Amino acid sequence: MKKNRRSFLRNTTGMSLGILAHKAMPGDIKDGFQTIERELPSVLPAQPFVNRFPRMLQDYYVNIFKEKENQHTSRIYNLTTKAEALDYCREVSEKIRECLGPLPEKVPLNAVTVRTVKRPDYRIENVMFESRPGFKVTANLYLPGTTSKAPAVLGTCGHTDDGKFHKVYQSFAQGLVRKGYVVLLFDPIGQGERLQYPTDGLNSEIGIGVREHIYNGCQMLLSGESMSSWFVWDCMAGIDYLLTRPEVDQNHIGVTGNSGGGTQSALLCGMDDRLTMAAPSCYITSTRRNLENELVQDSEQCPPNMLEKGLDHFDFIAAMAPKPVILLSQEKDFFDVRGTEETYKKLQHLYALFGAKDNIQLFTGDRDHGYHQPAREAMYGFFNKVTGVYGDFREADLTIEDGKALQCTESGQLGTTSKTVRGIMQQNAARLARARAQTNLDLARSIKNLLKVPDFIPVPSYRILRNTENAQYPRPEVANYLLEVESNIYIPVYRLSKEALYSRPPKDQKKAILYVPHLSGDMELQEESIIRSKLSEDSDRILYSCDLRGSGESASGVYISDYILFTSEYFYGTIANMLGNSLVAKKTFDLLSVIHWLESIGHDDIYLISKGWGTIPATFASVLSATISRVTLKNALSSFDAIAKADKYHWPLSCFPPGILQHFDLPDCYDYLQNKKLELIEPWNEMGGQY
Repeated sequence: MKKNRRSFLRNTTGMSLGILAHKAMPGDIKDGFQTIERELPSVLPAQPFVNRFPRMLQDYYVNIFKEKENQHTSRIYNLTTKAEALDYCREVSEKIRECLGPLPEKVPLNAVTVRTVKRPDYRIENVMFESRPGFKVTANLYLPGTTSKAPAVLGTCGHTDDGKFHKVYQSFAQGLVRKGYVVLLFDPIGQGERLQYPTDGLNSEIGIGVREHIYNGCQMLLSGESMSSWFVWDCMAGIDYLLTRPEVDQNHIGVTGNSGGGTQSALLCGMDDRLTMAAPSCYITSTRRNLENELVQDSEQCPPNMLEKGLDHFDFIAAMAPKPVILLSQEKDFFDVRGTEETYKKLQHLYALFGAKDNIQLFTGDRDHGYHQPAREAMYGFFNKVTGVYGDFREADLTIEDGKALQCTESGQLGTTSKTVRGIMQQNAARLARARAQTNLDLARSIKNLLKVPDFIPVPSYRILRNTENAQYPRPEVANYLLEVESNIYIPVYRLSKEALYSRPPKDQKKAILYVPHLSGDMELQEESIIRSKLSEDSDRILYSCDLRGSGESASGVYISDYILFTSEYFYGTIANMLGNSLVAKKTFDLLSVIHWLESIGHDDIYLISKGWGTIPATFASVLSATISRVTLKNALSSFDAIAKADKYHWPLSCFPPGILQHFDLPDCYDYLQNKKLELIEPWNEMGGQY
């Protein structure tokens, strides 16, 4: 193939993850996960391949996000009365609960105080409570030395390995308690004393914080749950605990946190009407700015269906209006302060309709990402004004505690004394499997409903591209077609034959083979022996191959740190989920569009062959299309149930249809496809390896 035509895809496609507290994985964690990865089959190409549209997905989603933001902004500024504002806030509150629900039932907290650390003007109780049965939360409760009831603040930690021990979070907790506040500062899932994959060295097999959040978050989507829901439920349990304490003035309950803690603060604003004030730091901007700036976020920061329901960061604060909120930002933050200011202006408009414009404030510091002292002091002053606490807003000298003094566990990790996210999700997956076994399944309808496949898929328009030299393809001549299945979504289709063709495909051939690759049609047509073997068995069929969106010729060229597992497969999978769909659903739509195009040029008997990640949309399309007469799947996933029940897995989010296990699983599809001569070759298990 002519080299001047190639746009080479780097194996490190993606973008940097700004939410990390450190620039690189600690060496022992990185080495540990690389040990796991060495045991896995290679899923990345050994050589570069044709990639003509490396920014197709990015530009496609940016245009959608812009349109949604314009609609959102227009609606906000068209609110003109208090009654309209109140209706809007009620509406978004309901939508947020739909996104983050259903929530589990409340259970006894079973709270215990493990140890008390006494200081001259306050004390710290190291406490544990359960947010779910057997699922423990480790926390520090800061109590002022006064005897009267005090306003309380829930402190939420950002993405630091040490969670509540980190000096920044200790700082605002100490700052508040010295001003007379009760503060509950707790470890998020996957941080501090709550690692879900702890090693003997108190590190994580997966990676502390971000990686654990993503790893558990992707896995639980298969059962219809979200990490956003798990995080906010821990926060709500924290409020429950505060309200059990006699020291707390229940008329004043606030929340504050930075970065990932800012995320949790915002989610809580949208979900818990017991809050009376809030101060999210270094998080609130707009989803459009995050996408445009190619900022990857982890699972709890991207609630599924959020954008489908017309929600943005604005709405999690609006749900709390007109209660007092201060947005804390930094000029040099990777969370774009332009989006923060745009959101703030819209909130000013909303709060003004309630006659409470002073209740929404914005502080912008001149530093980089972080909860720096000026921002903390802005928070102290704001909360003091709301609660009527008398005192200076300035921060007194602090004494940062050694982490061991604040531990709730002897070892520094809950370990086996607490249930894990994956353990609970394994139980949920088993429950769903039992329910599926008792259900009469209309498989085709279930697939269409889950993937939101339209009843009518039009034949796509297409371009005829200039031919290229063949590169050891199984047939010597290659015709290049480019199908536009959606506005600005292009699916390259190769037609391989024995004769040169530079025009539209002839309509004199009924039978075809359609190959759906694992990563790249260009690469796999040269290397994959299964294609040649099947052609030799059925030599009269015309051979086609197509690259579905985000793969092959449209594989993302956006840089993403390889700290993020599966890089762009995670990033764009998350974006699709926020839009109320999934990337695998969109790929299934692409494939059905290609099949309709083949039908339009006379092919009424199609033999579908696929490999690896491509087998997921290929399986769904094969069930839905009557034109598919025969199916061969190489390295197909055994079941999504196996992933949901696994301690570890190695498949990307781009292959996961959220909620699939509430309805059906891949074995149901494989059983159905027996009437299409289904052949499963070297199936892959949950680790992406053969049985």
